[in-house]
Amino acid sequence: MNEHGESDRSVVPANPANKAAAAEAGEERERAKGNTDGETRPGRSAGPGVSSELGRVREVARRDKDARFTALLHHVSLSRLRWAYRAIRPQAAPGVDGVTWAAYGQDLESNLRDLHERVQQGRYRASPSRRVYIPKADGRQRPLGIATLEDKIGQRAVVEVLNAVYEVDFRGFSYGFRPGRSPHQALDALAVGIERKKVNWVLDADIRDFFGQLDRDWLEKFLRHRIADERVLRLIGRWLAAGVVEEGVWSEGAGAPQGASVSPLLANVYLHYVLDLFVEWWRRHHARGEVIIVRFADDFIVGFQYEQDARRFLAGLRVRLAKFGLELHPDKTRLIEFGRFAAVNRAAKGRGKPETFDFLGFTHICGVTRSGWFQLKRITIARRMRAKLAEVKDQLKRRMHQSIPEQGRWLASVVHGHMAYYAVPGNTQAVAAFRDQVTRHWLKALRRRSQKTRITWERIGRIEARWLPPARVMHPYPNVRFDARTQGRSPVR
Repeated sequence: MNEHGESDRSVVPANPANKAAAAEAGEERERAKGNTDGETRPGRSAGPGVSSELGRVREVARRDKDARFTALLHHVSLSRLRWAYRAIRPQAAPGVDGVTWAAYGQDLESNLRDLHERVQQGRYRASPSRRVYIPKADGRQRPLGIATLEDKIGQRAVVEVLNAVYEVDFRGFSYGFRPGRSPHQALDALAVGIERKKVNWVLDADIRDFFGQLDRDWLEKFLRHRIADERVLRLIGRWLAAGVVEEGVWSEGAGAPQGASVSPLLANVYLHYVLDLFVEWWRRHHARGEVIIVRFADDFIVGFQYEQDARRFLAGLRVRLAKFGLELHPDKTRLIEFGRFAAVNRAAKGRGKPETFDFLGFTHICGVTRSGWFQLKRITIARRMRAKLAEVKDQLKRRMHQSIPEQGRWLASVVHGHMAYYAVPGNTQAVAAFRDQVTRHWLKALRRRSQKTRITWERIGRIEARWLPPARVMHPYPNVRFDARTQGRSPVR
């Protein structure tokens, strides 16, 4: 998909049977409509009244892969800014100016008109981001840059305009932070690729500090392949150069601030030229066997039929990334034997079970069905579950004064949110274990409220049955959902 000479007809030719990415594999189908032909709606809360004024931009981008757009800023209209504001969570943390969503909305129309005029007249100036740190599952801290509300509005509006250009360029195996795509779709594509393609080796790759190492000069060159509107490029440059404020001290920062609304799109643009096009070229010109890839933002998994292909690709990838200021993390990048035949091949060589790898919150394991057929098992990453349970335990201490119904409603939302992501087929046991541990923490928290507690295991059983949703599968099998999405009006291209 998106190969040279892409068809504009109502039917896109079927994917090549060999060396195709899992996310692109599928039968002949109608042209995608979800991301490319529908109305452009700024922000996730955009309503039916938003105009489809970007339709011509999208059509030109699809028809002419070398087209450069010289007039895009006028699409950042007042209505687009309004919907961008409504797409921001009202509880979003304020930036360095302390302006909240509610405060900005008290005189919304006046504020948006002023913002629109400054953007269109070139008088808009970006504010530095406020640096905060959030804990990661491995105990480290992830730096985030919280932009001011006005910057968030402007960034969201510009991203919606640029999506009209880049959504027709991005490859089918790219899933991260794109309209109509989700982590579970990436997981489905990976599972189907491993189960249906001749995958014997898996490259579990991690780019070291991607957002911090992203080269702004190269990014500008990549953007100029498609964007010739200097006003839009200046806006993006101002957001990147605004810097960060940490404990009252300003610093220039590097790369793209992780957490900014514009950063995911910029990351996808950067990796589209650095990684995606390289993978397509490499597997077309150098691979002897089948090669699959699924990428979600800067996390990606590559599967190979032959070990020689995998090792040559890894060597070439290191050189490719180094050219653009990036490098693979030496401790988190592994080439492992994995796939339908991995267990048999390793047993023949006197080796142990196939290794596992983590991707998008799940540990992927080579398993077997009761009848002995290969089955890709996906279970919750243990350290992530422990980190979430520790967070629940800490929050229960803070909510100890609340009534049981208040605590129950909050814990129900926690368990339901956990299940909404992790309750995939084959992971019910881990989801049930999470629910059980939440119940244990709840029991301990209730018992601490009084030395004469009457909370017994029998009673907590009735309480958790009343408030906590039962553990159950909430997602279809990967092949079912993947096949449904890659036929007919599929958002996968």
